[in-house]
Amino acid sequence: MSKAHVIGLGKSGVAAARLLTREGWEVELSDGNTSKTLLEQQQELAAEQITVKLGQSLELNGANLPQLIVVSPGVSWDIPVLVEARQLGIETIGEMELAWRNLKSLPWVGITGTNGKTTTTALIAAIFQAAELNAPACGNIGYAACEVALSQRGRGEDAIQNHIDWVIAEVSSYQIESSVSLAPRIGVWTTFTPDHLSRHKTLENYYNIKAKLLRQSELQVFNGDDAYLSQLGLSAWPDAYWTSVRGKDFLISEKGFYIEDGWVVEKLTATSAPEPIVKVSSLRMVGEHNQQNLLMAVATARLAGINRDAIARAIVEFPGVAHRLEHICTWEGIDFINDSKATNYDAAEVGLASVNSPAILIAGGEAKAGDDSGWLAQIQTKAAAVLLIGSAAPAFAKRLQEVGYHTYHIVETMERAIPKSAELAKQSQARVVLLSPACASFDQYPNFEVRGDRFRHLCLAWTGGCKPSRVDLPFENSIQESIVQSR
Repeated sequence: MSKAHVIGLGKSGVAAARLLTREGWEVELSDGNTSKTLLEQQQELAAEQITVKLGQSLELNGANLPQLIVVSPGVSWDIPVLVEARQLGIETIGEMELAWRNLKSLPWVGITGTNGKTTTTALIAAIFQAAELNAPACGNIGYAACEVALSQRGRGEDAIQNHIDWVIAEVSSYQIESSVSLAPRIGVWTTFTPDHLSRHKTLENYYNIKAKLLRQSELQVFNGDDAYLSQLGLSAWPDAYWTSVRGKDFLISEKGFYIEDGWVVEKLTATSAPEPIVKVSSLRMVGEHNQQNLLMAVATARLAGINRDAIARAIVEFPGVAHRLEHICTWEGIDFINDSKATNYDAAEVGLASVNSPAILIAGGEAKAGDDSGWLAQIQTKAAAVLLIGSAAPAFAKRLQEVGYHTYHIVETMERAIPKSAELAKQSQARVVLLSPACASFDQYPNFEVRGDRFRHLCLAWTGGCKPSRVDLPFENSIQESIVQSR
């Protein structure tokens, strides 16, 4: 029996191990952690003939080497053991690639980008489902991709039925990096700004990883309002469908999707007549960035052959995405908003720009490399005060001082931030308390979802349990706890 080793006991790793076992592999799964939850999973998987080694890393020694290594998304592609494995000729792939190999007979939509991809993915999935297509969202949102593959092979105990029409995959740079042959029917690129450079080293590397997914896609949809992507334009992507919220005159190509007179307008070829598809006002979410997401979602749906009625129905009913400008509750006229998914400066800048001013901003966590100038400018314009949490707090305080902003408080924890934010909001007549960290969460939380959930819990506790207006994804109960941050 061929031997496979899976690294990482999160949702992706478990699904990959189960899929390989079903295919007849002898599977071993390892994870460096040893929590109580993992010990329980270890026992559960042992009953399925899957060996789980906790508190251990894969070691390549002896004669009993695996023929295949599958890597969970949160595991760096260039750790020494994976470099060694590739040098030894051991096939090494990511969980997304394994899923693709099992599902490549189906059409895929692959959505990537620095920011905006989760909302765009959720909206695309909602449109496809409104068209009565079984189109599960997976990857960096919803199900692990291998869970979808398992369901197609008859193991779908949860919500995926066996017959799947489309796979809607949010694909991070980490997942693209470890995917060799992933080739969606439709590829979507939402935005591109510097991020994850501690892992990818250079902006060029980061770009090339993202670009690989689009190059391998049959059809391509680009956000034409993104500064970086629009500069490349037709010279790099001559056959793509481009989008623009600014109208037809700003469309990079002679074909694409744009906003005109309050409508999303489609122009599928250079010679075809423009056709209005759906009113922009149908979308509940605010902000120009969400109009960009809307354009890309509509473009994807139309390229997949979905009619206007289904698109309009889905958009009217679409509630938004948890942890992305999610309204938690209103207390004494102050809106508490969870934007925990804003894990970099660009996303946090968009988040602050999208809310009413003045606002009390809660920011901080594990800092990332990047250009913070736009974010700092937005703080100076819209924030009545900034509360700083996490390990980035001293550095953020220094940067605020450098730009002449002094209304900040280092509170260190979310528990201290909530009552302080409410106090400051009343003092300054601020209309919003916004958690938009501009940071990863790993200094204090396992992921941005747990951070956002903690913010929600504390807000509701502080405000006396006022009725939350939580926005849940239809597939949120199975959201990927093993995926790390927005990539």
